Amino acid sequence: MKFPTGTDARATSTFPVVQRTGIRFFRQVNRSIVGVFRGIGMRAYYFRDIGRALADPGTYVIETIRQLRRIGVDSLPLTIIVAAFLGAVTAFQTRYQLFGGVQLSVVGLITRQSIILELGPLLTALVLTGRVGARMTAEIGTMRVTEQIDALETLSYDPIAYLTVPRILAALVMVPALVIFANFTALLSAYATLLVATDVTSRDYLEGLKLAFTPFQIVYSLIKAISFAFAISFVCSYEGYVTEAGAEGVGRSTARAVVFSSVTILVFDLLIAAYLAQYIQA
Repeated sequence: MKFPTGTDARATSTFPVVQRTGIRFFRQVNRSIVGVFRGIGMRAYYFRDIGRALADPGTYVIETIRQLRRIGVDSLPLTIIVAAFLGAVTAFQTRYQLFGGVQLSVVGLITRQSIILELGPLLTALVLTGRVGARMTAEIGTMRVTEQIDALETLSYDPIAYLTVPRILAALVMVPALVIFANFTALLSAYATLLVATDVTSRDYLEGLKLAFTPFQIVYSLIKAISFAFAISFVCSYEGYVTEAGAEGVGRSTARAVVFSSVTILVFDLLIAAYLAQYIQA
């Protein structure tokens, strides 16, 4: 049996007027559903191609080293600045939300848990989405619309191995490292802020940092960082790779990449918290 396709179906304008609104609505729903599954399938094929490209280290190793600097070292100043303000704000909010008579060491505990378990990896990833992810999409998208990717294929280079794999590997290494720097900077900033601007003493803060601490809390933060790194690098490189329609398409792909990767980060954050939060407490 042959089912009607988009080209075989009757035009909406050929139906009676009273039926057109309903037909137009259901056809739009159908196109949206088909588009969702088409997008999932294309990303699955892209992921398969990444796995295949890993077998070609001669193509991606040197470029990976270059991406390590672009993603990690070049992002370090921004990461430290954001983390410093994050720690200061978290310390202030924690101290002045406490009820009278509460032991002040709780400030160190709440600040540590807030930064290491949630705010440190999440905000670092969202900041890197704007700085690193948008750059990935713009670079690869520009190469697509200027036919440089086609030139790579002509020269027998695998564009996935040359463009995507180095960015994913570099992100998986450097984003967790940046999260570690961000966590340390935020805790140090919170410490300085509490000593200078509040009545919390050094002893109170340090006791709070050690209270109910387990090594898995650091592992939990790094699990989030690795997941967020993959989300940023995969989504943004994919959007750049499928860019169309010239310079306007590059801008559209960049905006879409930032939105999609940000949403993916938030989804990963929720899933990791749902499955692993029960193992955090000592």
